[in-house]
Amino acid sequence: MNATTRHVRRLTQFASAAALVFASTFAATPAAFADQPNVPANTKPARPITAVDYHTVTIDGVKVFYREAGPKNAPTVLLLHGFPTSSHMFRDLMPKLADKYHVIAPDYPGYGQSDQPPMDKFEYSFDNYARVVDKFTTQLGLTKYALYVQDYGAPVGFRLAAAHPERVSAIVVQNGNAYEEGLDNPFWAPIKVYWKDKTEANGNALRPTFEYGATTWQYTEGYRDPATHVSPDSRVLDQAYMDRPGNKDIQLALFYSYGSNPGHYPEWQEYFRKHQPPMLIVWGTKDKIFPGAGATPYLRDLPKAELHMLDTGHFALEEDGDQIARLMHDFLDRKVKK
Repeated sequence: MNATTRHVRRLTQFASAAALVFASTFAATPAAFADQPNVPANTKPARPITAVDYHTVTIDGVKVFYREAGPKNAPTVLLLHGFPTSSHMFRDLMPKLADKYHVIAPDYPGYGQSDQPPMDKFEYSFDNYARVVDKFTTQLGLTKYALYVQDYGAPVGFRLAAAHPERVSAIVVQNGNAYEEGLDNPFWAPIKVYWKDKTEANGNALRPTFEYGATTWQYTEGYRDPATHVSPDSRVLDQAYMDRPGNKDIQLALFYSYGSNPGHYPEWQEYFRKHQPPMLIVWGTKDKIFPGAGATPYLRDLPKAELHMLDTGHFALEEDGDQIARLMHDFLDRKVKK
């Protein structure tokens, strides 16, 4: 028997033995596994308190997806996302808060995992998004909550706060606008043209904002080290949702609807002055959509607001999520009653 034949025979014998072990192991009955020490039969492992769960509710016939974490008897924090993202933007923040807080993050219709009803069946506007989120909180029995608002989340959340000031225990603002100074920059110039003159040509001039290059820009512009600190999955996921049939028309409708928000600024500022909600401002100063000029005006109406200017971009959680979570824990622990 030559060396090659002996080698082949040894490999064959090894493979046969391994197959017998594999077969005998997986032929074992569930009862056999249950008899092993420290593995009680019919026992589900306990989920950690910080685990994120995924749910849907139906609001006026529209499925609304949301993420939830933390004990339900703890103070609630309602997280409202921006454009063009979804509750996915809070994926890492939620477990960091859920040790002490009941954290909930919905997707607006047309975003993330929520339904995308046709535009002739659903009004894609900030007024309607606020109505949907209001009904969402009612359906979930949320009578008191802190708000985290970013980008589109600000005009949605501030509508809720002004309508129901008694429900809002505190507000965290992250690159979300409520002052004219926050819109005085080049990003908004062509959008303001569309507000004034809603023509097809002016709308088409905005459509490149819904393409992958612009989405990538939002996740790379202004960050200290986007290649290392910012997950590329976020922009790919956001773009995949926007690339669904009909979604870019929805995005254009919302760009136009954003023009309704500045008219509410005096109302929201009056709410700030009258009710003085505790506010934490964590702002990515290198954001080219909502730059730092939009952060400091809050202090005119809320002189006790806590302002932290961060050296990062539009989606500050992507690069400074740990710092924001620490700031939120400190702020909420002091300002929100247990």
